[in-house]
Amino acid sequence: MSENTNYFGIDISKDVFDVTGSDSKHYQFKNDLSGFKKFLRLTNKSSHCVMESTGVYHLRLSYYLYEKGVAVSVENPLSIKRFIQMRLTKIKTDKRDSHMIYEYAVSSGAELRLWKGQSGTQIACSQIIGLTNLYTKQATALKNKLQTEESMGSPCGNVVRSLKRSLKYLKNEIDKLEGSLLELVKQDNQDLLTRVESIPGIGRRSGMLLIVLTGGFERFNKASELCSFAGLTPMIRQSGSSIRSRPRISKMGNRRLRKTLFMCSLSAKKHNKACRDIFNRIVAKGKSKKVALIAVCNKLLKQAFALAKSGLIYDQNYRSVLVNLN
Repeated sequence: MSENTNYFGIDISKDVFDVTGSDSKHYQFKNDLSGFKKFLRLTNKSSHCVMESTGVYHLRLSYYLYEKGVAVSVENPLSIKRFIQMRLTKIKTDKRDSHMIYEYAVSSGAELRLWKGQSGTQIACSQIIGLTNLYTKQATALKNKLQTEESMGSPCGNVVRSLKRSLKYLKNEIDKLEGSLLELVKQDNQDLLTRVESIPGIGRRSGMLLIVLTGGFERFNKASELCSFAGLTPMIRQSGSSIRSRPRISKMGNRRLRKTLFMCSLSAKKHNKACRDIFNRIVAKGKSKKVALIAVCNKLLKQAFALAKSGLIYDQNYRSVLVNLN
């Protein structure tokens, strides 16, 4: 962005959003279409709106501004929180937060990433995955309940039959949703899905999740960025001679992606040659199997990224495809 950029700091809640612009004036609008139209009148071609990711409350305004051609950046709430803490501010109001987000925007400048949102297909895929995960959790709870009832020795027949009917219903719904997800992924990423599935340890369901959760790997320029997004990069805490804690993964990333990769690593450490070598080498050094599995997760993610960018199918003997892309 140029020096003449007109920044707006936006703090969003469920019903309203507060705005602070370069004129230092404070505005408040309803978080609906009427409020969006009023706010749009304050913007121009040089405007750049900056807000933090607030669950789902920021999405409607972000898409509206994006469709109107206004530059939008949706920042990590933790980054903005740390910025506010460094300013030692003692005031916590929506008005003050919008002002601090404006200052954050001005100080970040060219480092701000433009938000592009998701396509209709990507949004549908994300919603399907969310509902599938909910149904899966419910099915697990029902299975545990059924096991508990049956272990009592004299379970109530009505209770057992009801639990089994509910489990059957959830299984059918999950199967239907995963079928719909597969069709949606194939629409935009049939070739990519085939390539990702070719990696030993990554099955169809895991491949679909990887593609959806990473946006088809298009949002990342380096494999290291993708590993950070998954929360798999190590955090090292050392200071002087007193603080020497063990390096741990940050976990400051997409939990669902990290969980998917961990499940894949259990198979990859047996059937994926590169992953098996890494796992055995780390365990041989005396480190825990969990640490070795995390390394396998990183390797799987880098392999998937390499294939996505190269357009090739996995080949365990063609190492140049799987390295030097991070």
